[in-house]
Amino acid sequence: MNILVLTAHPDLSSSTANRKWFEALSDVEGIVTRDLTAVGGAEMRFNPSVEQALLEQADRIVMQFPFYWYSSPPVLKAWIDQVLLSGFAYGHGGDKLQGKELLLAVSTGGPAESFQAGAFNRFTMNEFLTPFEQTSLMVGMNYLPPFVLHSAMSRDKSKLEASTSELISYVTSPRLKQRSRQAY
Repeated sequence: MNILVLTAHPDLSSSTANRKWFEALSDVEGIVTRDLTAVGGAEMRFNPSVEQALLEQADRIVMQFPFYWYSSPPVLKAWIDQVLLSGFAYGHGGDKLQGKELLLAVSTGGPAESFQAGAFNRFTMNEFLTPFEQTSLMVGMNYLPPFVLHSAMSRDKSKLEASTSELISYVTSPRLKQRSRQAY
């Protein structure tokens, strides 16, 4: 299985979890990693032909990012807008992502309990990530259950170490199943 990891962090060098994940995933055979901030630069400009060629080679696309004001950092949105174009991802002839898998790897600053109905953030992570699921459905991809690390900024180093090996295992698992629409 060919896996493409798109890491969207505004400053990967200052990250704890996402930098560790990116570095670990970069060392796994069969995984191609991209630091979208480094690739797109300050202008967040992407070459659609290059990015689309990488997508076509992948069986599973992983979007890795810190949960940033209830979404992803802007660089991922810029990448989506510039790369998932009509004629490639949707529209007439836009079937290049059909049947590929989309998996999100997300870190949050808050505890899992805060992402529940009625809790501090008022909504579940599945609800917050719905736009990504809809994007995958729009382009014919299979949306896989996300990998989420809560309290990523915790000083508990063992939790971060465990999450890194868990993420690698999760991302490379051939047995992940598309999420049922009733999973909410």
